[in-house]
Amino acid sequence: MAVEKFETALKKLEDVVKKLEGGELSLEESLKAFEEGVKFSAFCSKKLNEAERRVETLIKQRDGSFVTKPFEEEE
Repeated sequence: MAVEKFETALKKLEDVVKKLEGGELSLEESLKAFEEGVKFSAFCSKKLNEAERRVETLIKQRDGSFVTKPFEEEE
């Protein structure tokens, strides 16, 4: 896949979904679009997982210094 940016892949995924929801594609075109959508979805999921691992929260200490803390999802 030649997509390098999350935003580009997400836009393409949205376009694929619109095409599929439009219901005007042939079976073969629908299958091809679905396959593309799965690839874009996997790419976006991978990028989100990478971003989640990289996110850190700065927490200010009482002495004014900052420490980093791994991102934790709220439950």
